[in-house]
Amino acid sequence: MNTFPGKVGLIQRVLPHYRKPFFDALGKACTGGLSIFSGSPRTVEGIKPVDELDHAQITQGKNLHIFRGRLYTCIQLGLMNWLKTCDPDILIVEANPRYLRTPFAIRWMRKRERPVIGWGLGAPPISGPLASLRSQSRKKFIQRFDTLITYSKTGASEYAHLEFPKERIFIAANAVTPPPTHPLPERPNPEEVHKAQVLFVGRLQERKKLDNLMTACSQLPEALQPNLVIVGDGPDRSRLAKIAEKIYPGTIFTGALYSENLAKQFRLADLFVLPGTGGLAIQQAMSYGLPVIAAQADGTQADLLREANGWQIPADDITALKNTLEKALTDKTALREMGAESYRIVSEEINVNQMVRVFIEALNQSQS
Repeated sequence: MNTFPGKVGLIQRVLPHYRKPFFDALGKACTGGLSIFSGSPRTVEGIKPVDELDHAQITQGKNLHIFRGRLYTCIQLGLMNWLKTCDPDILIVEANPRYLRTPFAIRWMRKRERPVIGWGLGAPPISGPLASLRSQSRKKFIQRFDTLITYSKTGASEYAHLEFPKERIFIAANAVTPPPTHPLPERPNPEEVHKAQVLFVGRLQERKKLDNLMTACSQLPEALQPNLVIVGDGPDRSRLAKIAEKIYPGTIFTGALYSENLAKQFRLADLFVLPGTGGLAIQQAMSYGLPVIAAQADGTQADLLREANGWQIPADDITALKNTLEKALTDKTALREMGAESYRIVSEEINVNQMVRVFIEALNQSQS
């Protein structure tokens, strides 16, 4: 893996635990050191933050969360003191104008003629009141960066639409796991599978739309109705259990599982389904050779899920979910082939190692 010789500063609103493999790998590739500033999430977010990293230094600030929804903004207290102490050669920040200390950090770096990289999902079109004014403000904000890193082709296209130079936009496909070290699991021959197993893994929240998944399963022809296994815990569990009793009583709730217990569920499954928002478990499912059905979300899944390994369906559309499940479960031989393609994608194309490679390329180009 290539390296970056300078000292890197990186600002995150929150440093989620699932990002630990990425930040450790990035820190290892930044031979001049990686220093990260982050704060705590809102209680309602249910995010488990990272306390320490093996190959990077974390400084904990204090996030002042203001308002909610579309009006949400965040002030990261202590950021400027950290920046002065860290004194990085290059800075990576989230390309989000809602974080009100970011412009101050950019200005500090500019005075020292040091580059700043923005890292974000993209910039989808703005509608509603004052859309034109808000779009101009966003464009002005984006233009302040030397380089942009985004998760997907969709995000890159949105940044280019704001007239940011295409040659300075990098796509680092969103990855949370390294390439799998285990082989592609061996599953029973399709003709031996009388009842397929459908798996969901994630935090149990209303936005995950698991009630839609149970409803869709109940609407399938009886011969195709799968064993449905839901792995995870969260505030929506009791409501979902009551729904399952009424419409799909065969649903199994395992609670939260980790390590080998979780790996066992991935190996037993035939298909992974994410009916709502989220998606961090998709790559883990793919690493165990599973095809995936996922609701369309922020565009990051478009590069991960393709016709060869899965399906993207409209969000909150039970009919589309039912029809796709029926198509998937009707041809179990095709499911095995799609699962093998999932394994290939996360082994060769989309994983933490490849994501770090793109970040290092962006760092080196920004300083050249």
